[in-house]
Amino acid sequence: MTRRRVVGTLFLIIFLDLLGFGILIPVIPLYAKFFGANEFVGSLLIATYSLFQFVGAPVLGRLSDERGRRPVLLLSLSGSVLAWTLFGLAGELGSAIGAANGLVVLFFARALAGAMGGNIATANAYMADITPPEDRAKGLGILGAAFGLGFVFGPAIAGIVSSPQALSVFEAVLPSVVPVSEFTMPSFTAAALTGGNLVLAYFVLPEPERREQTTSEGESRLRQLYDAVRSPDIGSLVVAFFLASFAFSAFESQFIFLTSDRLGYGTAENAVLLTYIGVLIAIVQGGLIGPLTDRFGEYRLAIAGAAIQVVTLALVPFSLSWGFVPALGPVESGAVALALVSTPLAFGNALTNVSLNALVSLNAEADEQGGAFGLTQSASSLARTFGPAAAGLLYVAIAYWSPFVVAGLLFVPILVLLGLVTRDRIESTDGA
Repeated sequence: MTRRRVVGTLFLIIFLDLLGFGILIPVIPLYAKFFGANEFVGSLLIATYSLFQFVGAPVLGRLSDERGRRPVLLLSLSGSVLAWTLFGLAGELGSAIGAANGLVVLFFARALAGAMGGNIATANAYMADITPPEDRAKGLGILGAAFGLGFVFGPAIAGIVSSPQALSVFEAVLPSVVPVSEFTMPSFTAAALTGGNLVLAYFVLPEPERREQTTSEGESRLRQLYDAVRSPDIGSLVVAFFLASFAFSAFESQFIFLTSDRLGYGTAENAVLLTYIGVLIAIVQGGLIGPLTDRFGEYRLAIAGAAIQVVTLALVPFSLSWGFVPALGPVESGAVALALVSTPLAFGNALTNVSLNALVSLNAEADEQGGAFGLTQSASSLARTFGPAAAGLLYVAIAYWSPFVVAGLLFVPILVLLGLVTRDRIESTDGA
């Protein structure tokens, strides 16, 4: 198989893997509420994935160095199939094991999915194995595109398979032993897609001939993060990246609780809103960020993105009561206002994410690029562990609007941290 075909196959595998993950984004919060969880417990369920991904990624990375990339990818895909299947059977399995409800099964399945979700690092290592150094950035960018597309199309598929029309079809054609609901069918769809992905990887994906050692045996990721924060070159950027990921994960985790409580939205309606936001982010990252960077530079775009999110994140919960925004056909006024606020919010988030990554690259030494990006990914995983938990606590303990306001305020220190970034290298690059 030629390298181009291998790259294409790896792209498809990562896309399908993230597609299965994205399908469950609009499902998880409402599934937890179905079993009696409040917003805080539901947020802990969301955070469980990132926690176990943070723990599992270096383990899978070491296994891929020792045992090979292909076996680890197959192992992780098999684990994901099991996790999403358990997710769909949570109600039935919860009763069978004597649990008070299916929440125990949901948490176990979510933890297993997170541990298996560390395969992204293995996929990046695979790409590094099969691409020469001069093409490596392009190859990793291809995987990044697959990652983003999975988040765009996943919620859209969830909206389709959880719609009343689709549920009626499933009830008519599936055996009675298969539980059919707006929560179970997205779970089983994710399991089926991941199962097909597993078959594809087994028959098509070869083991790469070259191996690169991609994991650090010497020190833990937490220690590496601590040392990075103290670095004069990228320390403030790593902290800014952590805060940005913390804030946006807080928004993401409470968004569906908000629309469920205030608008009465279920899985299908939330899937439409999340797909809209995902498409906007993809358009900015895929088409607009290049020309904007050429004109304004990474530093100004990072500042602009953070400033936009200070305002828009705080406005999200209050937009639902904007009576001056007209309804659009069957779409009520609150949903229209929420979509209006989400438009600049998605734009600002895309600017911040891409520009902060670019600033990390510009401030890191040439031989430290991979390690620097690994640190930002670790910071993001930690933030996505603690962000939803803190946001859920604010939602329950204070008010529904509080996590969104706090998320917006977190971008104020990000603006301060960006002011501390050493700009000599940035300005010399912009002027080149």
